[in-house]
Amino acid sequence: MLKIAVIGPESTGKTELCRKLAVHFHAEWVPEMAREYVEKLEDQYTFEDVCSIARLQIEQEQKYGRKTKPDYIFFDTDLIVTKVWLAYKYDFVPDFVNERLASRFFDFYLICLPDIPWEYDPVRENGDKREFFYAWYENEINVLGTPYSRIGGSGEERLQNALQAIKVFETNRKSNTF
Repeated sequence: MLKIAVIGPESTGKTELCRKLAVHFHAEWVPEMAREYVEKLEDQYTFEDVCSIARLQIEQEQKYGRKTKPDYIFFDTDLIVTKVWLAYKYDFVPDFVNERLASRFFDFYLICLPDIPWEYDPVRENGDKREFFYAWYENEINVLGTPYSRIGGSGEERLQNALQAIKVFETNRKSNTF
């Protein structure tokens, strides 16, 4: 099973892309844990909340990572985003987050470019820093050494770009180019 994480700054179409990829490949997709968690809070989230989100993400990876069917599974975000947020907001990343990332759970990343308009959402905080976070996420992927592709465009074009990136990845993977 090919495990693909779709990451990127806020409001870059990650959830929509995950849904469309899952439909295209008749696969499962795992929703973003942070959104659901934060929406249920009565107060502002804390460092401990972000650590809880990270643990929930790891549980989701473990739950879905054991499956062998379907051929694909898409995750709407991953620990890179959580790691960056911990470092940015709290200037501290717990060891368990770095250790899990070092295990290289994902086979491939699709990183969504901030080339579509930002849309307000009560859970979003940094519409003016999307380029900053994009660069940080991309750097984190490079540190891991996991193959990835930048995904841009809007609507159907974004989906087609992602499908092409997956096709190229699979071709390279089969020929051991990575």
